[in-house]
Amino acid sequence: MPVKTNLSIVIPTYNNKCADLVRQLHGQARLLADEGLHFEILVGDDGSTDDFLAANRVINTLSGCRYLERGFNSGRAAIRNFLAQEARYDWLLFLDADMLVVNDQFLRRYLEQPGDELVIDGGVCIPTDEHGQWSSNLRYLYERAAAGHYGADQRQKNPYHDFHTANFLISRQLMLRHPFDERFRRYGYEDVLLGKQLCHDRISIRHIDNPVGFSSFEPNDSFVGKTEEGLQTLHQFRHELRGYSRILTASEGIHSGAVLAAIRLWHGLFGRLERRNLCGSHPNLSLFKLYKLGYYLTLTKKTKSL
Repeated sequence: MPVKTNLSIVIPTYNNKCADLVRQLHGQARLLADEGLHFEILVGDDGSTDDFLAANRVINTLSGCRYLERGFNSGRAAIRNFLAQEARYDWLLFLDADMLVVNDQFLRRYLEQPGDELVIDGGVCIPTDEHGQWSSNLRYLYERAAAGHYGADQRQKNPYHDFHTANFLISRQLMLRHPFDERFRRYGYEDVLLGKQLCHDRISIRHIDNPVGFSSFEPNDSFVGKTEEGLQTLHQFRHELRGYSRILTASEGIHSGAVLAAIRLWHGLFGRLERRNLCGSHPNLSLFKLYKLGYYLTLTKKTKSL
């Protein structure tokens, strides 16, 4: 019998068709139920459009599963807090809706972890591109380049900085005491701030190799748009996130006004051309890093000019 005998799997979704993910999890959970597991799967819809709502309503036909339609968009933090409040059981497994279960022992690995671990991060893995279908996809290239840092040993070196919400197990009572900051409505960094809060309160995070995989990679223009939105979020909460973002650390480490001015000028002159490359069929990762820094520093200049 697993160490943990009750589990609420909670999945926030916005314009994602996640019924297949729920079926995968439901199949594993039903097998574990024969060994004494009590479980539920809650999918919280954060204001998706009608076609996604219609596709996901099949979730309600699975035993122990609920598809919760809120009818409005509350934001990335609030939908996760809502799911934690709705959950029945002592342990919450948070998963992003656009992920895939890649191991048939996925749930068992979590449930067999020692009971005194209150936060466990399973991580993500990047599929191999056997047929070259993602060779020009910026998100895939970006994630693939970073894959060497996704193993548990690497993440455990900086457990709070490398904590992410795509796939983690947490005590429900702990989650209710440390909810996501609901000021984070747009894309990005709500998980980073939670990691910082857990560090501040000396709550340990253990990283294990129990990953989920990416089910797809968004088009380049969508990924660039999400990156820009994330940088806006980073700038908005830069004081709270200090020390927990590489690009924030890099930008604050530039003390030369001439260098800052040069990077901003470069972005002003060539930012559109850089963006065109990143949204095109041959995106350049080095250019992506430069674009992000220039974009962020432009935001800081606008703030100072107000």
